[in-house]
Amino acid sequence: MRIKFFFFVILALALLTSCGEEPTEIAPPTAVPTHTPMPTATVIPTPSTPLAILVLPADMEKTSSDLYQKTVYELAQASGFRFQVRNTLNAMDLTDPTLKVVIVLPPDPGVMTYASTAPNVQFLAVGIQNLTAGGNVSVLASTDQVELPSFLAGYVLSMLVEEYHIGMIMPKDSADAQRAFYAFTNGKTYYCGLCRTFYLTDVGYPQYVEVPADEKADRYGGYAQVLINDRDVDALYIYPTLSDPDFLTYLGSQGVYMIGTSMPEPRPGGWVMTINADTVKAIQTAWAPLIAGQGGQAIQSPLGISDVDASILTPGKLRLAQKLLEDLLAGRILTSNP
Repeated sequence: MRIKFFFFVILALALLTSCGEEPTEIAPPTAVPTHTPMPTATVIPTPSTPLAILVLPADMEKTSSDLYQKTVYELAQASGFRFQVRNTLNAMDLTDPTLKVVIVLPPDPGVMTYASTAPNVQFLAVGIQNLTAGGNVSVLASTDQVELPSFLAGYVLSMLVEEYHIGMIMPKDSADAQRAFYAFTNGKTYYCGLCRTFYLTDVGYPQYVEVPADEKADRYGGYAQVLINDRDVDALYIYPTLSDPDFLTYLGSQGVYMIGTSMPEPRPGGWVMTINADTVKAIQTAWAPLIAGQGGQAIQSPLGISDVDASILTPGKLRLAQKLLEDLLAGRILTSNP
């Protein structure tokens, strides 16, 4: 009897266990809808899309060529234009009815002649001499401001050498060169104020030497030595018309710092930076009026700083130079004496 009762209890417990909660079924994860962005619309060129042509010489240095092509390509893309590059320009190019803008660098393929035969095309001549803006021809010339780069050079070189031993090599009997030297002096003064020096000397800085107009370039070095050896000048600004590549290369072997408006290749020793016309920025400025059909512009290229040697002109000093250039271009600083 006891055995039967025992088995009965075991059976009851088994039945109670089997009647518990059923296992919860885990539902498969629900997919969370995701947003797939629509592809960005791109302008697909068609035969009716307006066209811009850039004319570059075939022998242009590759870095400059690439920069000009990239600049105009990006402007064309942003404006919905097609873009083509040519090494020459001919009359057949102008028969395309979609052609709207032609940007030409030297040598001159005959801009004025082509412009007269294609009045609906806007031409921009970059650095081509003896062209006058008018009609559908806009002209972008290198800056003719001799004072701004001289002022900036005087300021920067004064930061780099002790006791402000700086000098300038310039052409003789040139009113522009004289104005440039006054600006060079004022740039030094703008940096150092009264420019008090520790060592007493009969030589005042900056110094300059003048090169006669009929002097041969291979003799420029003798004039430079007057500054370097006789007057203890440690840093030089080279006036633009005296920027002979062989002369600058020679100066690079003399242990002085240099600033100029055109740097030769290979880079000379001691070359601090180049102060030159920023034609890329000028092209970007001219683009909107060109595609709007507003021709006949006379565009002044702003100045820019390039070819910086960061081991000489450190990032902090470069920032000072760039800020000064911004102020000069904005007219907040006068370069000459009243």
